[in-house]
Amino acid sequence: MSKKKDSIWISPRKDGGWEVQREGGKRPSRVTDTQREAIEAGREQARNDGTELIIQRKDGTIRSKDSYGPDPNPPKDKEH
Repeated sequence: MSKKKDSIWISPRKDGGWEVQREGGKRPSRVTDTQREAIEAGREQARNDGTELIIQRKDGTIRSKDSYGPDPNPPKDKEH
């Protein structure tokens, strides 16, 4: 059985920018000026790793979740 890879989070920064960070990581893998740039970078990383992408709003609440790995019980949600 393979180890589950940690999710990729898109989070707001105090300086107004956005960061892409692996869950449990100490430092962001990428810092961007816009949320769109962070989402693009995070989506690519999540696809390559076969893991989940979690996107936050500016207030820190979760805006969206996208799974790019194999899921034995896929959700009925057809958001994307």
